[in-house]
Amino acid sequence: MLHRVVRVAVLLLGCLLPASARAQQLTSQIGQLFTFPEGCGDLICLANLTGPHGNHFKPAADRDGRAFIDFITQSIGTSVSNTPISSSSSGTTFRFEGIRPVATSTSGGPIFAERAQTLGRGRWFAGMGVTQMDFQRLRGVPLDRISFNFTHEDADSSGLGSPNFENDLIRVQVAMNVSLLVASFGLTYGLVDGVDLGVTVPFVRTSMSGTSVAQIIPANPAEIDHYFGGTSTSPVLTAVRTVRGSAAGLGDVEGHLKINVAQGDRIGVAVFGSARFPTGDENNLLGSGAFSGRGLGVFSVRLGQLSTHLNVGYTVRDAVTQNNSVDGALGYDVLVAPTVTMAFDILSAWQIGASNLHVPAPVVYTQPITRTLDVTNIPSQPDNYMALSFGFKFRTRRGIEIVTNALFPLRDSGLQPNVAWTGALQYTF
Repeated sequence: MLHRVVRVAVLLLGCLLPASARAQQLTSQIGQLFTFPEGCGDLICLANLTGPHGNHFKPAADRDGRAFIDFITQSIGTSVSNTPISSSSSGTTFRFEGIRPVATSTSGGPIFAERAQTLGRGRWFAGMGVTQMDFQRLRGVPLDRISFNFTHEDADSSGLGSPNFENDLIRVQVAMNVSLLVASFGLTYGLVDGVDLGVTVPFVRTSMSGTSVAQIIPANPAEIDHYFGGTSTSPVLTAVRTVRGSAAGLGDVEGHLKINVAQGDRIGVAVFGSARFPTGDENNLLGSGAFSGRGLGVFSVRLGQLSTHLNVGYTVRDAVTQNNSVDGALGYDVLVAPTVTMAFDILSAWQIGASNLHVPAPVVYTQPITRTLDVTNIPSQPDNYMALSFGFKFRTRRGIEIVTNALFPLRDSGLQPNVAWTGALQYTF
């Protein structure tokens, strides 16, 4: 039976890998969305580059523009590397009393959370899952309505806004599409009663497209000092960029260990540890580029066909742009029919400290009056994550479990889809 799962896995992997031959670095392509006009060797190139106004937007481009590009690319990379991985065990779990196996669970178990029960000595759990998501929002801002402002420098140190041309502005409107497809293959083995060891290998395909429109907004339309092309009497004030790219390959591999420290007929307690290794290409948005480790306390209670679980723990991340977090999951799984399990969970991750993903700070004008301009419409806030997971597991006559699940974000944090879909095949033997 396992060879059929492997065959499907190979077919899925074949669908992912051809894109890697066409892929170029997606991080550099995102940067091109903020390079105006096309062919410019810097973020902003004005037609009168050799004149007195040619470099007036360069300080803002070097400071805020590059910071914003880093924010966008790091937000996507963080979302890719933190894609939820399916539970480390599924189906009926056992402990041995002498040579007799005794079931410690009867339902199919949770989909993303962990339960205290382990597989049992010598038992294997194999899983193959596919998660697909189309990102829609970045900290609550629709991806097709992102705005960014390049501001003028204080050319004569008399205060920003004087002379009047310092009020000129380059406003950029961005519309992006980012989608993610993750095919993960997991294997867990019961070393002894109460101890499971496993690994999950994800293969990731990230696709991105975008269009940006830059518009120079002069403070005095009768006197044009900055323009992308043409002349001061016939200026070109608009520039458009379009990019499209995809990349596919190995994501960040995870290893995990679960130890059941107490297991009764109804109540179970376990500790769970996992590590994600930076095996994915961060420049192509396939991984985080840094190690992360998570430890959880796992508590389970079984009441007839209903099993509840609580996970509480901490994640340490080595990536400079990612925060450590306190993680939690609370939910239940219930056998609603002899071969059907329904699973429900609330998943969360709460950042420790201020977010390491920074948007550019607002710009303060002092002339002719003091006022503040937001560089972008993306807010500065912590990216505390919370999502609702709801799905079903269907057990076939041959013992294979078919998993379907939908994950709905509940908070505007980071880069998020409206819903993330997961389908999987799982087999315990």
